[in-house]
This record gives sequence, structure tokens and C-alpha cells, in this order.
Amino acid sequence: MDTATLARFEAGRDRLASLAYRLLGSAADAEDVVQDAFLRWQAADRDHIEVPEAWLTRVVTNLALDRLRSARARREHAVGTWLPEPLLAGDPMLGPADTAEQRDSVSLAVLTLLERLTPVERAVYVLREAFSHSHAEIAGILDISESASQQHAHRARRRVATSRPGPDRRVTEVDRATARRIAGAFLAAAASGRTEQLVALLTDDATAISDGAGLSARLVLVSGPERIAATLRAAYRPTPAKRKLVGGSPAFHAAVVNGCPAVIAVLDDRVVGLVVLEVRDDRIATLRGTAAPARLGRLTREWRRGDHGDLLVESW
Repeated sequence: MDTATLARFEAGRDRLASLAYRLLGSAADAEDVVQDAFLRWQAADRDHIEVPEAWLTRVVTNLALDRLRSARARREHAVGTWLPEPLLAGDPMLGPADTAEQRDSVSLAVLTLLERLTPVERAVYVLREAFSHSHAEIAGILDISESASQQHAHRARRRVATSRPGPDRRVTEVDRATARRIAGAFLAAAASGRTEQLVALLTDDATAISDGAGLSARLVLVSGPERIAATLRAAYRPTPAKRKLVGGSPAFHAAVVNGCPAVIAVLDDRVVGLVVLEVRDDRIATLRGTAAPARLGRLTREWRRGDHGDLLVESW
């Protein structure tokens, strides 16, 4: 492959990766899909490809759909084991963020809701909402009619909208300063050992969900501010056994992850866990905990590469 042809692919790599991530909810799977697309680009008769960007978009979308269909079949036999893979602010895989729709489409809340759509509905939703493709373009990418694309988009929007809070109760996207304030207040309350401080930070319908550090076959779900506060008080109380489990005494940092404030635990420059805090009406509505190493690979690489955010606790 000549240098110019390679450069053409590399120029669009981040866009293709952000498309695959939105379709799959997994950075690792998205990276694999983009690599598969590169191999197809390398083997293709490029003289007959009129618009390389459109060709690559089609290839990546359909490769992702193949994986999505396979993943759905696996997940149906292992209900409750999946969470979207979190990404640190500034990661190019998060993709376009110029509009509210683009930013919303990469939130962990929406990525979770997209699991309820059929693969084609999900593809149409992502291509339309996040990448502003016309229905004619989407029809060409997916080999469907324009009217079918419009119908899939309508159903997808309706299903996502009916599964979310009302317009006045949407999750709030935050900047770094706000993330530090919220994450700091959360960590201080969790470490205080006083449940009333935590309860005051949570909405009345708050929920917490965790991957159980990959130690459980199912997700751990806790509902209600009192139960969440009790669970967090126990989880954030440092003990020798917990330090042994994670391999030492991690530091805690505040950061922005998928548009939300997050508390990130770091040990030896490796992210060992995080909690993403979705804020609604100035209180925490949802907590999403991730500690399974398989879901933290890319986030750790980006962490090492960039700004480490604001230190909250130097040693736990």
C-alpha cells in the first residue's frame, strides 16, 4: 500500500472508530472492527472506489452489525453481564461532539439504552443522530430503502425517548471543574462513613450498577438512596483485605468520562476502577461502576497518555 493510500485511511481512523464504538459500546471491539476494515481497504480494488470515506463507513457499519448480532445472541444467554466500556474525555473514539445529539449518543446512559434496539435500528440511529447522514446515505450503507431508514429512525428515537427521563430531568453533561466538585463531594461522603451525607447527594430514584470487578457473572444492581449509601459506605471503607485485592493503595482522581463526572482509582499508573456519576437536577441519579480489567484497557492507555485530572485522595 502506498503512503498516500495509507494516509487516507489513517485520516479517517478516528471517525471510523467513533462510529464502531457507538454501534458496539465496546472500545476493544471497535478497535478490532477498524483493523478489519483496514485489511479490507488494503485488499480492495481502490481504483473502483469513488468515495473512500463512504466505502469505509459502509464497511465499518456492516462489520459492526455482524459483531452486534453475534453479541446480542451471546448476551441473551447471559443476561445482566454487559455494560458499555467507559472512555476518558478527550479520547478521539468519542468522536464528534458539536451538537447535543452527538454528545448524548455517546453517554453511557444512551449506549445502554441502544442495547434495546435491533441492530439495524441502532445503526440507523447512530448514523442519523451522531453522524448526520441523510436517509438516502443510510439506505445505501445498509442496503435498505429510504422509507425503511425513516421508519427505523422513528422507532429508535421513540424507544430511546420513552426509556429516558423527561426533558426537565435529563442527565447533565459537565465540564472539568464541575466534575471535580461533584466527584469530590461524592468521594468525601462515601469515605466519611456517614450514610446521611451520601443520601443527600442522591436523587430519590437513584440507582447504582456495577460489573462486580468481573468477579460475578451478573451485574450488581442497587436501587434507592439509603441502600446505595449503605453499599458505598462499606465499599469505600479502606481495609487491608481490599488493598490486597487491588494490589495496593490506589489514588483517587476526578475526571470526565463519557460526558459525566467520574471518580477514577489509579494504582501504579493503571486504572483499577471507576464510578461514573450521572447528574440530574444537581443530584446524582445513576452510578455506574466498572472494575473489570477487560473494560479498562483503553481508558488506562488514554490515562497514561494525557492529563490525569484532579487528585482527590493521594493514597486510599
